[in-house]
Amino acid sequence: LAGTVPEEPRCTVERADASLTYSLFLQRFAFSRPVILAGVTDNSAFRALCTREKLLAAFGPFPVRLSTANTYSYRKVDVPFQEYVEQLLKPQDPARLGSDTLYFFGDNNFTEWGPLFQHYVPPPFRIPGTNPAYSFGIAGSGSGVPFHWHGPGFSEVIFGRKRWFLYPPDKTPHFHPNETTLAWLQHTYPTLPPAQRPLECTLRPGEVLYFPDRWWHATLNLDTSVFISTFLG
Repeated sequence: LAGTVPEEPRCTVERADASLTYSLFLQRFAFSRPVILAGVTDNSAFRALCTREKLLAAFGPFPVRLSTANTYSYRKVDVPFQEYVEQLLKPQDPARLGSDTLYFFGDNNFTEWGPLFQHYVPPPFRIPGTNPAYSFGIAGSGSGVPFHWHGPGFSEVIFGRKRWFLYPPDKTPHFHPNETTLAWLQHTYPTLPPAQRPLECTLRPGEVLYFPDRWWHATLNLDTSVFISTFLG
């Protein structure tokens, strides 16, 4: 379902395709800057299992753990997956605070969701000394997580479009930790001088974003979106 959030056609994140070798990934991106990868995996089989109908049929009665969409103090709420899809999966209210906005991402029960993740083909690159862990999410248009940072990882869009904003570790963004990304985009982003704007781009299905360790990032779903991240811990 298309939302009302505008897409920014400009992309300031470097792109690479399937010709990128592992050695070049390590040399150019792994420890220094983000990159958008296209054509490095084929997840058409996984995508076919992630339609609304297929997911409700497979996981409808199972509980999912929702997190609030703020930066530091997350509140957790457990609801049946079907209740989340049918009642809570709505466009973001611009007036709601992050602490009042519930978001389905991560906290997945691998006993129940494991069979689905077995069909996902992760990006072919790894950081030496890390192990991959998946986080799966579904969210409405205008939703997202505000600026935060953690270890390196990949994020792939399965359905919808997701806009990303990124700052390097030494450039802390100006944001309120309880303000949603949508509110930040509407109120703070327009006031930023060009030199203070983040790297940004909109991901589409099949595209994968890699972000290095400790890079600040915020996300904004432009549509009702399905997405999966591979965190390298």
